[in-house]
Amino acid sequence: MKNYILFVSEAFWNTLKGLWVTLKVLFLPAITVQYPTEKLVPYPRFRGMLAYDAEACIACGMCVRACPSKCIALAKAMPVPQQELCSSSGQPVSPEGKRVPKIEWYTIDYGRCNFCGLCEEACPTKTKALWHSLDFEAVFSTREEMTRRWKRGDDLWGTARRSADGQFSAVADQIHIQDVPVRK
Repeated sequence: MKNYILFVSEAFWNTLKGLWVTLKVLFLPAITVQYPTEKLVPYPRFRGMLAYDAEACIACGMCVRACPSKCIALAKAMPVPQQELCSSSGQPVSPEGKRVPKIEWYTIDYGRCNFCGLCEEACPTKTKALWHSLDFEAVFSTREEMTRRWKRGDDLWGTARRSADGQFSAVADQIHIQDVPVRK
């Protein structure tokens, strides 16, 4: 009988402890996010989808060499006529005297990317041409859509390969967290 009373009193005490935790949490503000309509913005050091800016790229190829999974490829633009080259460096320049991007196309295969950030660290430009955005909701229907390509004039998210004919077209179904990703 004594063991039974000890068991019941211990169970009653444990129930009160659990109810005390529930009572403490009951009056705290709710932290639930209604996901499809509300979205949390990740921390600034979050490594989301890679974004690329063809205007800032100088086609040095450092990101390609730094990538351990070999998911980045680029093609330099064709050489420009001699009168459009800077006399001191031999680099193409714009009419204002600024260096112009020399990239023809740039591709990233998100299916092979491990989001390590080495490509971003290797970029020598002051405003990074390649950086991790805060976007984490990329959805791909096929394996071909995981390959993104950028050319000069494309938006920050590039074009995706269509599975039907293999041609690249604008990304239509993807919704991004931000219009312009955070630049580092």
